This record gives sequence, structure tokens and C-alpha cells, in this order.
Amino acid sequence: MESYLNENFGDVKAKNSSEEALQRWRKLCWLVKNPKRRFRFTANLSKRFEADAIRRSNQEKFRVAVLVSQAALQFINGLTFSSEYNVPTEVKAAGFEIDADELASIVEGRDVKKLNIHGEVEGIAVKLATSINKGISTSNELLDKRKDIYGINKFAESPARGFWVFVWEALQDMTLMILAVCALVSLLVGISTEGWPKGAHDGLGIVASILLVVFVTATTDYKQSLQFKDLDREKKKITIQVTRNGFRQKISIYDLLSGDIVHLSIGDLVPADGLFVSGFSVLINESSLTGESEPVNVNYGNPFLLSGTKVQDGSCKMLVTTVGMRTQWGKLLATLSEGGDDETPLQVKLNGVATIIGKIGLFFAVVTFSVLVQGLFSRKLQEGSQWTWSGDDAREILDFFAIAVTIVVVAVPEGLPLAVTLSLAFAMKKMMNDKALVRHLAACETMGSATSICSDKTGTLTTNHMTVVKACICGKIKEVGTSKETSSIFSDIPSTALSILLQSIFNNTGGEIVINKDEKIEILGTPTETAILEFGLLLGGDFKSERQALKILKVEPFNSVKKQMAVVLELPNGGLRAHCKGASEIILAACDKVIDSNGEVIALNEASCNHLKDTIEQFASEALRTLCLAYMEIGNEFSAESPLPIKGYTCIGIVGIKDPVRPGVKESVAICRSAGITVRMVTGDNITTAKAIARECGILTDESRAIEGPKFREKSEPELREIIPKLQVMARSSPMDKHTLVKHLRTTFEEVVAVTGDGTNDAPALHEADIGLAMGIAGTEVAKESADVIILDDNFSTIVTVAKWGRSVYINIQKFVQFQLTVNVVALIVNFSSACLTGNAPLTAVQLLWVNMIMDTLGALALATEPPNDDLMKRLPVGRKGNFISNVMWRNIVGQSVYQFVIIWFLQTRGKAAFNIGGPDSDLILNTIIFNSFVFCQVFNEISSRDMEKVNVFKGILDNYVFAAVLTCTAVFQIIIIEFLGTFANTTPLSFQQWFVTVFLGFLGMPIAAALKMIPAGSN
Repeated sequence: MESYLNENFGDVKAKNSSEEALQRWRKLCWLVKNPKRRFRFTANLSKRFEADAIRRSNQEKFRVAVLVSQAALQFINGLTFSSEYNVPTEVKAAGFEIDADELASIVEGRDVKKLNIHGEVEGIAVKLATSINKGISTSNELLDKRKDIYGINKFAESPARGFWVFVWEALQDMTLMILAVCALVSLLVGISTEGWPKGAHDGLGIVASILLVVFVTATTDYKQSLQFKDLDREKKKITIQVTRNGFRQKISIYDLLSGDIVHLSIGDLVPADGLFVSGFSVLINESSLTGESEPVNVNYGNPFLLSGTKVQDGSCKMLVTTVGMRTQWGKLLATLSEGGDDETPLQVKLNGVATIIGKIGLFFAVVTFSVLVQGLFSRKLQEGSQWTWSGDDAREILDFFAIAVTIVVVAVPEGLPLAVTLSLAFAMKKMMNDKALVRHLAACETMGSATSICSDKTGTLTTNHMTVVKACICGKIKEVGTSKETSSIFSDIPSTALSILLQSIFNNTGGEIVINKDEKIEILGTPTETAILEFGLLLGGDFKSERQALKILKVEPFNSVKKQMAVVLELPNGGLRAHCKGASEIILAACDKVIDSNGEVIALNEASCNHLKDTIEQFASEALRTLCLAYMEIGNEFSAESPLPIKGYTCIGIVGIKDPVRPGVKESVAICRSAGITVRMVTGDNITTAKAIARECGILTDESRAIEGPKFREKSEPELREIIPKLQVMARSSPMDKHTLVKHLRTTFEEVVAVTGDGTNDAPALHEADIGLAMGIAGTEVAKESADVIILDDNFSTIVTVAKWGRSVYINIQKFVQFQLTVNVVALIVNFSSACLTGNAPLTAVQLLWVNMIMDTLGALALATEPPNDDLMKRLPVGRKGNFISNVMWRNIVGQSVYQFVIIWFLQTRGKAAFNIGGPDSDLILNTIIFNSFVFCQVFNEISSRDMEKVNVFKGILDNYVFAAVLTCTAVFQIIIIEFLGTFANTTPLSFQQWFVTVFLGFLGMPIAAALKMIPAGSN
């Protein structure tokens, strides 16, 4: 079966599956009882085609707009414009000078001419009653007016589906419809031949069973939809930095209004349509909107920023013009959201299993019906009444047909693929409480097979609370303490050197020091930038005065490939100065001068160079992150377009930043090792720092090795094949090194790889990995968009929790499949063999519907929602090649099926003698005993299925209240069916002895299951 599934249903991957693969498996699943329910959690391919068409249309529209604006620019210079725009009355009354449609047409159409008519960006800001420096006023009255005129930044969502919609969908089941027709015919024939109410019992029994199945199914599906709704809400929680009332603050992107001043930096999602106010080196990726992969330069000449695009490089201030459904992204998002998530590989495989068993079931149903009808004909031929047919005969044929249809109901395990979503929804909800937000369903199950985790160091293995603890300035190594201590320790540093150091710290930074709305000083930026700015404040520096004293001419933001950032300043007395900072050895290699202990610039001789290199090594061996700061005087001929010099800098100093290892990381790494998961650390840090942290975390062992990114890049394919299995630490790595490592692990070594990432440049590796894990706190929006799971607390221990839940999901679904296939096999064989050999079926339509509900909906609820236990992390991972239906499962399915079939067959052939049953009701009593034994076999088999390999299946049984509740309800309802609903369910009350024996026969399945677990199953 596994090879058939892999051949026909194995094309669908956990991510990035082709459209052909998604189409192919759908065509193979032709035997579906309820398409609406079966395909509810699969991608809507027609909506995806629609979204692609919108993208293509946008691409063409924007291309035309760019050409028009370029042509317009050639005529604009030197022309004066007369405004033909009339402000609508209601807009004027609200205090604004431009309406929403006009704003939308300017940005969406990239209309330079209109922008100039309205006075460019400054003019638009005035007309929007906002300030480029202070932002909008936050008085409630003004905010409400703004919302009324320009709308809110929320997008249309498909309305939540109510409970009755799920009831209606559950009723769409083809087999249930056929049974409903059978019930109606049975009612009509029964009442006409036997009268009311006796003739209605059979029909009403089927109707009641159908309604029970429908309502239980609808309730489960409805609750599941609410869980997914909650998760969707969590996914959309995105905050952005804005200036309002002159204060910087974080707000939700859904609270943005036209006129807001937004601060964007590398990796951010552009939250609304707007105009560029100021900034440096801004590159925007518009592929989400237009499908165009080439990034667009945004500057004063091309100031248009579109909602839904991503900041690929640089940083800027943006004036929000258009929000919500007025933006192109809002219109596209409505279609995109209806496209849905790709189906998961397990869903597809189980659809395949359901199709195979459905075909077998359909064959058995047809044969059973034929045999039963042939038996009736044979009997009538013997009696010589083949030409006379009564209502009873018609009802008998109808009953045969109902049994055949019910065999299809039981045989097509519609619940298999849905059990996957049930288990995933349950796990995703619980994982939210454990600080992991799953963005894609498939990631949950794939994480259970993970064999390798490539983790960042900063913020994942460490706390990300950085502080400068040591510095080497003017050749002197100093400890950094509190403000007073630091001021006194650094008091012997010459004022010229201190001045240059503070100039470098406060100008060459991606961070900012602002006054927040509580009127307190707040340092914004990455943890590294925050640590250095804090160091500048400790030295007595003033951020605002340093920034106002000089004009910034050019900014090169931090680049994880170059491992540095730089800025060019225009000095007050003329001349230009470049400051750069970054990876110590890289910046030091670019220096040929250094500031000495007297504050004078001298040539960097071998002794000074070695002293600085030893300092870097000393800081790194203490697990400190080292950064080197340098500057260079450059000529006035330099322009903003010119590249920065790569040599000739003067070294200002080296700082050592402490980032402590997170508590619990060492234990989590040990858990991964015992679970067969290899943890590798991939970091941009110095190799000595990386090794020190890796040893502290328990990642780097004596047998393993560490390598630097540049050396890794130079290795040939055979060398990489030899190095990678032992590789535990990669230092000074670039995003492409991480991507190469992940690709080799996945393809060459066929590992299932999870990768963590927080920066924009990590997106390719996150996309390439089987499971991309983005950091919720430190991660950029671009990284989160590319990820499958967001680690909300940025903690490595949470990644281990995700792996544990992933394994739990995988094993829970295996347990459910094992349980359901056992019921399928036994129900099919019992009814088929009985029909063939005795001419009647022991299980009626109503009884089979109840059995179907036990194994389908209730079984999924009980087994697919088992919480994980610590033992899961003591077994080896499934990996990429593990069979889903394992030899262990086949052993348990076959063993249990044989036992149950033997019991049922014995009761059918010897039951009357064994229980000493006689009289006119003997067949009814025997069939009730068979039905009761069969149901209790399933109840105890459900308990045995809690663990497929261990004998003790009672461990933690009461911790799972869902399992306990399902078992209790099944047993209680079974008693009610037998004792009180006999007329509808074709049962009769049983004596105490009969109850005891039937329950005991069910219970006997447990020691049988325990004995089966002792039999070695061999490898998969």
C-alpha cells in the first residue's frame, strides 16, 4: 500500500507543491462521500488562479504607470500647474483638502503630475492635516473624522460560518442521502403494510442515526473552524512604528490612518499605500503584488510605496495616503485568503488510503447486496413464490440495499484525512499556549519528522539582551559598568578620541533614541544597536545634538553578506567623513591607521595590529560578540552614488557585547540529541565566540567540528559530503551559506531540516527548509512571511516543544489510522462473509451507522487529540523515508482484526448454543450479542491504540479528558441503544450474564493487543 501511496499521492510536499501535483491527487480521489467536507481544508485552486490573474493585471498596470510617469517627468521640469481638482464638501468640512479617491489614484497610478499639482509630499501632508515631523493628532474627535473620510486599514474577510452551515455540509454526504431515501421508502412501505407506529420503526431508526451522525460531525467541524479562526487572528498581529503627536510609538497596522507617519526599515511589510518622505537606500520588493521579482528603488524621484510590498533594503519615513480595501493589496488579499493553505502530505496520503479502502468497500457492498438478493430469490424459488411479491419482500430488498449502502458508509473512511486537520488544529491551539504560532498546517506534521535543526545563535540560543561589557579604546581595554563607573573609567581617554567615538556611535547606527509617549527616553533598534547606543549614553553622549551637528550624506545599512554598515557625514567645516562598523576582523583588515593612547592617529604597525587581534580573540573566548568601529576622511569629490572606500580606515576601537545563553538551552539541546535530532549553530559571529557559546549550549562536542562561512564556500562537493555530517558550528556565515547547508542536508543527506531565521536575508533558507522557524520578537515581517512557524518568545526550548508536538501529531494520526482500519476490515469481512454464508447480515444499517460514528468522529476526537509526553523525545525521528503505515501498525491491525473476526464468527455459528438461546427471538438476541461484542471490541481496541508499541496503555489516560469523555459517552450510549432503543436499532435488552460475556470478549482484545506488541515487527 505504501508504494502505491508514494507513487500516486507522494508528489505533494510539505511546502511549495506544484499545481500539477495538487490537481493530480484530486482526480485520483473519485470515490468521495462528501466532497464539501473532505476537501474543506485543501487549497482552492480556482481562487489561486484568480489571484495570479490580478497580479498579472497589476504588473501590467504598474508597468504602464511607470512609463507614463517617466514620460511626464520629462515635461514637468520648468512647468507650472493649474489645479483642476475640486475638494468635496464633506472632506472640506472635516478639515481636509483632498479625498480618498484622489489619494488612491496618485499612489496606485504612480501619477507624478497629480502629485506635483498637489504640492508634492509636503503639499499632500498639509492637505491631510498632518505634520511630516510630528504626525497626526491623537484627539479622538480628529481620529474619528479621519476614519470617516479615509476609512480604516482593515481588509474584507469572509464572514465566519455558523453552526447550521456545517450541519448543511454534513448532510451533503451522498451515502447519507441514499440512506435517507431508503428510510423514507422504508417508512412508506412499513406503515402501509404494518401500520403506525410498528411499521415506522426501521425507517425512524435510520433517520435518527443519520441525524445523530450529522449533528456530531457538524459540532466537531464547527469547533475546529473556531480554532482556525483564532489562529488566523494571531497570525495577523503585526505592529509598526509611527510618530503621532510628536512621539514615536508602536501600533497595530490595523490602527493606521491616512496621514500617519510610519517608520519603515529592512524586512518590514509596507502596511498601507503611501509616499516616501525621507530615507536611505530603499529597495522595495513588489513581487507579492505584481509577481515582478526585481526590487524597485524608492526615493524622492519615485516616492510611491504600495501596501503588501516588502522593504528589501534601507530605511525610510512614509506618509500614509490610502488604507484598507482602497489599496490594491486589499483587493488582492480578499482573493488570496480564499485560496487557502496547501493540503498537507498526510492529508493527501490519507485521502489515498480512504480511496483504496473505499473502492474495496464498494466492491464488497455490491457483492454483499447481490448475495443477499440472490439468497432471497433462491428462497422464493424453493417456496415456488417467485412470481408473487409482497410488501415484506420489498422491505427486505430495501433492507439489503440499506446494508450495502451502510457498508460503503463504514468502508469509506472519510474521517481519515479530516483526523489530520482535527489533530493539527488541536496541536496548533495548544502550541499557541507554548509560544509557537503555526502559520502552515503542514509544518506541524513535518516537524515531527525533523532530523536536523539549524539554529541562529543571537536571540535563539542567547537571551538577545545585549550590553557592552568590555571595550578597547586607544589601545586600552576597559570594563564597562554603570553610568558613573563608565564615565570615570573612560575619563583618561583623550577628548578627540571620545568625540570621534561618540560621532561613530550616534551617526553610524540603524537605531534611534527617542522620547516615547510616556515622555521617557527609549532606545529603538536591534539588540546590538541598542547595546552600542546605551554605551554611547554611558559615555555621556547626546544622541540629538550629535545627529543635528552633522548632515548624513549616505547610509549603507547593515548587510549580513558584507557583515558591516557605514555612513558618510558632511562635516560643519567642510569635508566628508565615513564611519563604518561591523565584524571585527573584517573592519580591522580595512584599517591601516589607529588612534593611540594620546588620541593621535598613527600607522597601524604589526605590534598594534597583533594587540587588537589578541583583544578580539580574548573577548571572543569570553563568549563576547565583538564589533570594530572605524572612520576615514574622504575627499569632497565623493557623491552619494559613489561606492564607499574599502581600505584606508582608522580604527577607533573594539567593543565586546555580552549576550548570555538562555536558561534551559543546554537541556533542550540534550533532549534533541536523545531524540535523534542534530542541532547545528549557524551564526554571523566570530568563530571563537561561536565555539564558546556552542560549548556552553552543549552543541559543540569533541568529535564535531566548526567552520567559517568563507572556508565553507570554497569546499568542493566531495569535501562538503565529508564535512557536513560532523559540522555543528558555522561562524561568519552569510545567508547563502545557510541556504547551501540546508540544501545539502535536504538533498544529499535526505534529512528533514528545520531552520531558524530572523532577518530579511534569511528568507531563502527559511523557504528552502522543510520547516522555516521565524523569531516573533527579533524577526522581520519578511522572515515571518517566509516561515512556517513563528517562535513567539524567540527561545530554542520552544523549538524543541514544536518538535515534540509535531511527533505527537504524527503518532496520534497513526494511532487513529490503526484503530479505524481495524474497524473497517472487521466490519467489512463480518457483513460480507455473513451475507455470503448465512444469507443475512448481523449488523443492521442503524448499528453500522453507530459503529461508523464511533470509529470516525468520536475515534478521531479521542485518539487524534492525545497531548505529547516526554517519551516521544526518546525515540528516533521518522525522517524523510519512513512509511506512514508502519510494520508495527500492520501487525496490530492484522492481529486485532483476526481476533475480532474469530469472536464474531464464533458467535454467529456457535452463539446460540454457547448462550443457550432459543425461541422466536433467538436471532434478534444473537445479533444484539454480536453487535454489543463488536462495539466493546472497538472500545477496548481504542484504549489499546493509545500506544502502538508499549503494553501499558493506561499511563496518563485521565490527563486526556477528551479521550475519557469519548469512551464514557460511547459506553453509556451503547447501553441506551441496547436496553431502551431496541425497536429502532433492531436490538433487545440483554441479561447480566450476556452483558458480562460481551464486555469481557471486548476486554479480551487488550491482552491480545499486549501479546501482539511482543512480536517484533521488523523495519519499515
